[in-house]
Amino acid sequence: MEQRQQFTHSALPYILLVPQIAIIAVFFFYPAAEAVYLSFMLEDPWGLSSTFVGLENYSIIFNSAEYLKSVFFTLGFAIVVSFLSLALALLLAVKANNILHGKSAYKITLTWVYAIAPAVAGIMGGFIFNPHIGVFTEIFASLGWDFSLYTNPFDATLVLVLVSVWKQISVNFIYFLAGLQSISFAVNEAAMLDCESDHRRFWTITFPLLAPTGFFLLVINLTYAFFDTFGVIDTLTSGGPGGGTTSLVYKIYRDGFIGTDLGGSAAQSVVLLVLVLALTWMQFKFIEKRVHY
Repeated sequence: MEQRQQFTHSALPYILLVPQIAIIAVFFFYPAAEAVYLSFMLEDPWGLSSTFVGLENYSIIFNSAEYLKSVFFTLGFAIVVSFLSLALALLLAVKANNILHGKSAYKITLTWVYAIAPAVAGIMGGFIFNPHIGVFTEIFASLGWDFSLYTNPFDATLVLVLVSVWKQISVNFIYFLAGLQSISFAVNEAAMLDCESDHRRFWTITFPLLAPTGFFLLVINLTYAFFDTFGVIDTLTSGGPGGGTTSLVYKIYRDGFIGTDLGGSAAQSVVLLVLVLALTWMQFKFIEKRVHY
């Protein structure tokens, strides 16, 4: 008769998982469920009473030109910030990987920005591009550019992109540099023998080997552009001028906490969650197929 090996199951792994599951349930699942519930309700400003209104909150936001404007701004902003952050970080990582002397100082110089909070980065950007004392504002004025952070939506968007990219480059740089250093010396040596052109060798051999790292960073950077730039926007432009730099997450904050429209802001948060999940699904569905691990 065939005998099967029997394994005893311990409850210890499940016990160790309980704290993490509890944290996720309290700080993610419960707030998400509460947001879905509030999106169907009309709350008074003090939260003392609520009325079920069905899909009225969703109908209001999708018929709002201001909300649609924030959607297009967020999508464009996220794409530009993610692309520039990844491209510049990859360039710096390649240069740092080729340095023979002073490599440690070069790495520290590029990674210290990671310690700066987004709100602090926004305050720093506000000083640098200040209409009265800003260094770059004076440089733009000398070139004939009437740069105005607080009155021109294009100028404000440009500053937001620059500050957000500067803040994120350090994280991407660390991962890209680690990915480059994980490529074995034998592979690099064989690539140098097969292909003399540095440019062609990078795009045909090195870059495909960095595809898993690049895909991971693409997901991280889009999430950063959607959510973590809130502090930069709040301290730098506050969504202005004229709502031209209001992202979806900042509009949720402004409508919910300042405008006390709890139902409308909850509906916006649900739409934002669905949008981010859809973008993430599209990345894993179409882009990951081109990634070779």
